[in-house]
Amino acid sequence: MLRSSLIAICFLFSLTIARGQDNVGLRLFGLSIHPHSEAENAAIMPLRLDPQAYLVQNLGAILSYEKAIYRDIFTSKLALALYSDCAARLGGFIHIGLRGRVFKVGQHSLYGGLGPTLIFRRNWLELEGYKDQKLFKGAKGDRFQYLFLWYGGEFDYRYQINQRLDTVVSLIPGYPDLISLSIGINYRL
Repeated sequence: MLRSSLIAICFLFSLTIARGQDNVGLRLFGLSIHPHSEAENAAIMPLRLDPQAYLVQNLGAILSYEKAIYRDIFTSKLALALYSDCAARLGGFIHIGLRGRVFKVGQHSLYGGLGPTLIFRRNWLELEGYKDQKLFKGAKGDRFQYLFLWYGGEFDYRYQINQRLDTVVSLIPGYPDLISLSIGINYRL
């Protein structure tokens, strides 16, 4: 499954690159919100902002490339991320998807998108005290665990500073397990 997922993502990525790029984005990753608390695993989360780990600080970055399919109303997007996950271990994701503009009013706009996402992290099964929630695939001896989603998505709020530069606040709604926030910029090429 992992191999076929990587092949599918690489194929979709090559289609995006072949068509050209209209903007590049860099976001600082941020904050993870656990709406139903991670209390059973809170002890392994050193950067939690509360005892139950409703809020956990993550440190890292998301690099994205976006190509307009129809003006800036309908686009394709590739995003690559590396960060320190909730257990302060190496994590990241590869995402490719389609985006649509929900609205644009003056300098404000909102985009929503959907597409396949491969999430990976250093194996939590080797952490003492970790209670396995059976979301990620991988055995105890594996170096990494992974989770593949056909439907990963995000919402981007953008504020246009000038013709080339936007500030961006991104929300990845992995409800009910996780909601992630990041902030950054988009630069139109």
